[in-house]
Amino acid sequence: MAWIKTIDFDNAEGKLKQIYKRVAGPSGKIDHILMSHSLRPHTLEGHMKLYKNVLHHSANEHPKALLEALGVYVSMLNDCSYCVEHHYQGYKRLLNDSNRAQAVRNAMENDNLSSVFDENECHLFNYAKTLTKTPTLISKATIEQLRTAGWDDGKILEANQVIAYFNYANRTVLGLGVDLENSDIGLSPNDNDDEDNWGHN
Repeated sequence: MAWIKTIDFDNAEGKLKQIYKRVAGPSGKIDHILMSHSLRPHTLEGHMKLYKNVLHHSANEHPKALLEALGVYVSMLNDCSYCVEHHYQGYKRLLNDSNRAQAVRNAMENDNLSSVFDENECHLFNYAKTLTKTPTLISKATIEQLRTAGWDDGKILEANQVIAYFNYANRTVLGLGVDLENSDIGLSPNDNDDEDNWGHN
């Protein structure tokens, strides 16, 4: 599960049990990344609110599939196989096109994003790479390049928050030794704006 102690659903009590009931998947399982917070339920609650609002809020203007693709890419850059597998499955579900999803994954793995994304989208992925690998190289000029590529400041902010969130999630997983579940990966919260509705499907 993880290199630190975790509390599973059956042994959870109080606030943790209440949160688990809200985040459990259809089969009643809790994602291991969420269970890694079990000793501090308030950080689990914070994690889920951030995740849902950054990636699954209806006010986002980027297509959800593009945001998921950014998350998969950041996770690859960080060698976080847990998040790659979870979010690649989510991306594939959103596309409903296994061939396209596999082509995108291959392009990410082979550093050939221009074969599957248009030039403007590639600017977002380049931003993700720089922000993940060498964040001090980001400058005002970087943002100007994104604007020139057609992204307004709100969409730049959305991309920034997804990139930053995945770096946080990747380091949670890698820093605590969270292992991948055997099933039910790639599920996501219901697509609505209720922060208290964390049901997965």
